[in-house]
Amino acid sequence: MEHLRIYAITLLFLLHFTTQTAAQPAPAPAPPGPTNITKILEKAGQFTTFIRLLKSTKVDDQINNQLNNSNTGLTVFAPPDNAFSSLASGTLNSLTDQQKVELIQFHVLPSFISMSQFQTVSNPLRTNAGDAYNGRFPLNVTTIGNGVNITTGIVNTTVSNSIYSDNQLAVYQVDKVLLPLDIFGPPAPAPAPSKSKKKASPLAEGPSSTSSDSTGASAAVSLNWSASAGAIAVVAALISLWWSL
Repeated sequence: MEHLRIYAITLLFLLHFTTQTAAQPAPAPAPPGPTNITKILEKAGQFTTFIRLLKSTKVDDQINNQLNNSNTGLTVFAPPDNAFSSLASGTLNSLTDQQKVELIQFHVLPSFISMSQFQTVSNPLRTNAGDAYNGRFPLNVTTIGNGVNITTGIVNTTVSNSIYSDNQLAVYQVDKVLLPLDIFGPPAPAPAPSKSKKKASPLAEGPSSTSSDSTGASAAVSLNWSASAGAIAVVAALISLWWSL
């Protein structure tokens, strides 16, 4: 009998402990880590070159810091590896470090833009590369139905896929590398040389003036001599006429 009592007490204790354990709320899931642009692209695949340039230019740090310290959001246009392969040989190697930074920043808009919002944005769009209104980094978009076309003044391309969107960051795949006009456009024409009139030196003018004076004097002497000879001829004719009378 005593054994049954001990067994019952033990059973009740275990049942109570199990009930208390089950009643405890499950731990809350860990908050998601900060948004990381390179991890998003790595998960999507086929963006090895773009990821490498993001890291080498430190633009990935700029993007991640802006995402985690502001409320404006960002939009990233990501060219796949085959877009970089389509560039002329040596294109990337010919750029300075600063130009590489500007090239990658040109693929980043400083605000979140959904696919539907492209229909109402005002051109040119400002990018993280700099001012779009002075002809340096213009980026224009047009929409046809659900399609989004992008032009930089150098290349025309389209948004071919939406890779990621969380209402703060939008990442879109574009078919070509976005080449900014400031880096890949034709060089500005050199200013035309100013036309200056050459002033003749006094020494050069001297002989010409003297020659003119000499010529004028000679002409005056010749004219005076001709007048004197004419007068003598008239007088001689009058004398001859008088003697004949």
